[in-house]
Amino acid sequence: MSLVAVFVESQNGKLKRSSIELLQAAARSGQKTVAVALGSESAQLAAECGQNGAQEVHVFKDAKLDNYNSELYVAALEVAATALKPTTILASASSLGKDAFPRLAARMQAGLVSDATEISWTGSQAKAKKPLYAGKCFAEATFQNTSTQIILMRANQIPLSSVTAGAASVTEHQLPAMDLKTLVQEVVRGTGAKLDLTEANIIISGGRGLKEAGNFKLLHDLADVLGATVGASRAVVDSGWVGHDMQVGQTGKTVAPTLYIAVGLSGAIQHLAGMSGSKVIVAINNDANAPIFQKATYGIVGDLFEVLPKLTEEFRKVLGK
Repeated sequence: MSLVAVFVESQNGKLKRSSIELLQAAARSGQKTVAVALGSESAQLAAECGQNGAQEVHVFKDAKLDNYNSELYVAALEVAATALKPTTILASASSLGKDAFPRLAARMQAGLVSDATEISWTGSQAKAKKPLYAGKCFAEATFQNTSTQIILMRANQIPLSSVTAGAASVTEHQLPAMDLKTLVQEVVRGTGAKLDLTEANIIISGGRGLKEAGNFKLLHDLADVLGATVGASRAVVDSGWVGHDMQVGQTGKTVAPTLYIAVGLSGAIQHLAGMSGSKVIVAINNDANAPIFQKATYGIVGDLFEVLPKLTEEFRKVLGK
């Protein structure tokens, strides 16, 4: 029986939505589904993996894997792939996935498709759909002359639904002895507690129309009411108003939330490439001819400094906050 191995990522002891999407997609393919998790607390994810279709969970409970190190992660993934011999490997097209899996593909001489938005199988043969040229067209990719198919999926692309769930067995693996060239001493995380942009269901992004960094408070006020994550355009990031981790676009993060609110954003093609997969787009801009309105589901032509406070207040009333 063909086997799909899903590399799962977690945050605060819970699977990321992107990993749940991949487990459920693998389970619905009719193939054996196993999860691979790394880190000292990886075994604690077994129950949640089982609930989302995994029949087995393969873990590396080494504390050295708690922080990402490309040498260690690729070594662990290679051990898992050698033991499992999966037909397909699925992982999120996160910064971690995009760094680790091309290295693994090179070691395994396996085919790899990155930034996929759809996946399907005919038997064990996988087919992935991915955007090209900033989303202007799409390609359907299949694999030839490779025993393992590696696909990196964008987050928020696969609808969640019920799957056959059960108790997943847990198998522990050990890292091979290695002479490391790099060592991660510490990871300093930002102070924000909001969900990462690629995982967020609601995103509010700001552009140069906000005029200065201090006015991002208007976006954060609305985000607090909606439980949203705040993003930004490249122009804003380049101006030093916010950090690069907030950048949405071709050179930033590609997102596909249920709701994307674009505030003071003109809609440059590079920005649209990173958010055009959003289910509902709301644009707020005082220029009725701004390109963002061509992509928007709903548009508000007006002064954002008047619209945003009113919008925030109305949401507070409706949501009782």
